[in-house]
Amino acid sequence: MEFELLAKDPGSKARAGKITAAHGTIETPIFMPVGTVASVKGVHQRELREDINPDIILGNTYHLYLRPQTGILEKAGGLHKFMGWERNILTDSGGYQVYSLSANRKIREEGVKFKSHIDGSYHFFSPEKAMEIQRSIGADIIMAFDECTPYPCDYGYAKRSMHMTHRWLDRCVEHLGKVPEKYGYGQSLFPIVQGSVYKDLRMQSAEYIAGAGADGNAIGGLSVGEPAEEMYAMTEVVCDILPEDKPRYLMGVGTPVNILENIALGVDMFDCVMPTRNARNGMLFTAGGIINIKNKKWEDDFSPVDEMGITFVDTQYSKAYLRHLFAANEFLGKQIATIHNLGFYLWLVREARKHILQGDFHTWKNAMTGKLAQRL
Repeated sequence: MEFELLAKDPGSKARAGKITAAHGTIETPIFMPVGTVASVKGVHQRELREDINPDIILGNTYHLYLRPQTGILEKAGGLHKFMGWERNILTDSGGYQVYSLSANRKIREEGVKFKSHIDGSYHFFSPEKAMEIQRSIGADIIMAFDECTPYPCDYGYAKRSMHMTHRWLDRCVEHLGKVPEKYGYGQSLFPIVQGSVYKDLRMQSAEYIAGAGADGNAIGGLSVGEPAEEMYAMTEVVCDILPEDKPRYLMGVGTPVNILENIALGVDMFDCVMPTRNARNGMLFTAGGIINIKNKKWEDDFSPVDEMGITFVDTQYSKAYLRHLFAANEFLGKQIATIHNLGFYLWLVREARKHILQGDFHTWKNAMTGKLAQRL
């Protein structure tokens, strides 16, 4: 994998770049739609490819390990072939899912024992196992196994957890060297910075992760309930330490405003379930603000879903029709809202990239953030 830094914004720390990976070019900043179980919920791969048009999507190691299981993925020739997706894929390591299963898991130095949310069976993930599973899945970018600390989290726990994440990284790197790629192309390992909301721990972790010399680096353990200001403060501290010539990935973030503010701090890659999950509940993100399409005010509004027309659904359907679909609990409503939101998120990061290349990102960002969060 190669990363080329193409431009820096004079008014902020925002960057525009280009990642060249096994399944094509990724122009940064980029948002990666989440395809947890080899599917971006409610969206055909054709719509994903032709209308939403991301350079890379996300898959989930924990979920794919449980279903369809690695044996099936290996028989298919890897996740790309299994799901009919020819572009890049990133898989997380399963660390976050283990975090979210807090009532059903036990963490120790060797790894994590957890109970399946599907059938209650017990499984064990170690750094080594996470690497083996991700070799079988075959994503272009794979994540080191880490522990994602909750918020709030006391300093002592955050410090112990961070050091364990670092030891787990060393085990990931060592084991990955012993397990060859399975599908004839390279995979890049990204380690993950932890340290909760403690500046000294974040700095220590960023130094350690930078020292690993990986193809790219990730920032984890944020967007877990902490105030946005704390997220931005930790991101800035970490981005100032991570190498400039490698892509930086902020995991699990966020709202459109979060994304623009973190781009301004030097982040290149994002993923989040928010555009898809909120779409299924009737929330639409637009350049002018947020729409709750279930509200009665849209009942007789026959204007397009979004006059910007980023994807075909924006001008093909009206707000009144989309509200009707939600009122009638029709699947199509969720699909339309999902395609709209993902299209908007990809438009947003590409617009950000355009303004970084033009040199006026900071001014544009400040104008945009004032509008993005308002309720329409």
